[in-house]
Amino acid sequence: MRTVLCFGDSNTYGQIPGRGPLDRFGWDQRWPGVMQAELGPGWHIIEEGLSGRTTVRDDPIEGEHKNGRRYLKPCLQSHAPVDLVILMLGTNDLKRRFSQPASEVAMGIGCLVHDTKELMPGRGGHVPEIMIVAPPPMLEDLREWASIFDGAPEKSHRLGLEFEVMADSLEVHFFDAATVCACDPADGFHLGASAHAALGQALAREVQAIGWPAD
Repeated sequence: MRTVLCFGDSNTYGQIPGRGPLDRFGWDQRWPGVMQAELGPGWHIIEEGLSGRTTVRDDPIEGEHKNGRRYLKPCLQSHAPVDLVILMLGTNDLKRRFSQPASEVAMGIGCLVHDTKELMPGRGGHVPEIMIVAPPPMLEDLREWASIFDGAPEKSHRLGLEFEVMADSLEVHFFDAATVCACDPADGFHLGASAHAALGQALAREVQAIGWPAD
């Protein structure tokens, strides 16, 4: 059985657009669950989504535990060995309080890749496969979140390119979620049920296409 760790934010947690932070889609609706169903019983999908999680930044309001870098290593160690790590973060780094351009967010993702490679939590103590997934761009109408994400929609359209450049430079896999889904208009930055389904199905195909060696 191959193990995939899905490390992300509220769009991995499955928060329902326009609802509260504890309102989430069911396991079979969230993209990791959809991917599990597509890949079948030979795969173990581990879902590690946290609402508000950033790549490498302590959140002065929501807390330092929202810093993805703080949790990634212990998370990898607790689930090792893993065959593939999927990193889908970046949206929360675009909050006005951080004032980060898309290029800096990509550097944050790069740090998580470096940390994963350094830890070598793959089979036999090797580096696992790593995939960076760029979240789909935010919509212009962010409802009550508009002030928190002031200026973020424009930056979010550059994440895909910046993440792809980073993935190429670090020689890891890349997938742009915007090619198969979009954020829901209920709040402008969360994925709806159909988007989760499309993303889970697409990522299952990407995972299968990696070219796994015979056990």
